[in-house]
Amino acid sequence: MKRPIILLMGTMIFGILLSVLISVLFYGKNEVSNSIDAGTKKIVQKEDKDPYEKDPYEKVDKTSPTISVYNSSTNKIEEMDIETFLYGVLSAEMSSDFSEEALKAQAVAARTYIIYKKENNMTQGHKGADICTDSNHCQAYFSYNELKKNKGEDWIKESYPKIKKAVDDTKGHILTYDEKAILPLYFSTSSGKTENCEEVFSSQYPYLKSVSSPYEEQSPRYYTETKISKYNFVNALNKSYSNISLSLDNLINQIKVLERTNAGSVKTIQIGDKKLSGRNIRTLFGLNSSNFDIGFENDTVVFKVKGYGHGVGMSQWGAEGMAQKNYKYYDILCYYYTGIEIKDIY
Repeated sequence: MKRPIILLMGTMIFGILLSVLISVLFYGKNEVSNSIDAGTKKIVQKEDKDPYEKDPYEKVDKTSPTISVYNSSTNKIEEMDIETFLYGVLSAEMSSDFSEEALKAQAVAARTYIIYKKENNMTQGHKGADICTDSNHCQAYFSYNELKKNKGEDWIKESYPKIKKAVDDTKGHILTYDEKAILPLYFSTSSGKTENCEEVFSSQYPYLKSVSSPYEEQSPRYYTETKISKYNFVNALNKSYSNISLSLDNLINQIKVLERTNAGSVKTIQIGDKKLSGRNIRTLFGLNSSNFDIGFENDTVVFKVKGYGHGVGMSQWGAEGMAQKNYKYYDILCYYYTGIEIKDIY
């Protein structure tokens, strides 16, 4: 009797182990749970999304509208098809080496920005046009001829079709909150977390909230150092703020970070007798972001900086990281912009 019982038990154990092994191999491959705490949001990494999944937001097929564009380089207003204009915006705002879904997310954000400007009649600085090509005021833009001249024939043949496809595949898609186009701020690289809008700018928007952005370290601008002599550091601050009373003597004890944002950027810093914002320091010393620490090496001040840009809205390198994990463009947009909806308007 012992041998049949042993054989029966061995068969049962083997069956259980085989079931466990199949479950791990099959389910582990198809859905890797990689939840990342982001306040009220989580990223759940899905490795095997269907690449041919139908776009749930492609519902309308109308002719795209014409917009007026103030070209700051030629000082002229041009009438352009909005989608054609977006080819030039996307080419200027994001690298064509990025994944298709990241490019699509950027295309939708850029399109939304134009519609937001139109809906809110924000023509100041555009000489009455809907939008301008000054990246300091609106969005960067390169015409087809500029792209051909600056990037070359090979780029036009190999990369421009990828740019066009990202725009064409999201034709008419915009981001909305309460049925209105949002202000879709975006930037290059976060320090691992995006910023609450109200902590960086004076305005508060319910869709521009801080979220974790875990795929940033691949960015070449994730971490940078800026060095300046103590003399030039003190001189620059004293020139910019006459009542700061900053001296070279015992400099380390005259600087103290008082407050940081939720994402870690310097919100308030005490320098000498004056309280400044992290943005003040970033601007004065040309730092990549306001998320910095200050260190000292002999006669040198060292800024150790994380991220690149203002940190509000969608991180472009974060979007690229999500795209590499097989997220769709709408997953990316709905993650970085809290509570928004995607609407196809034409």
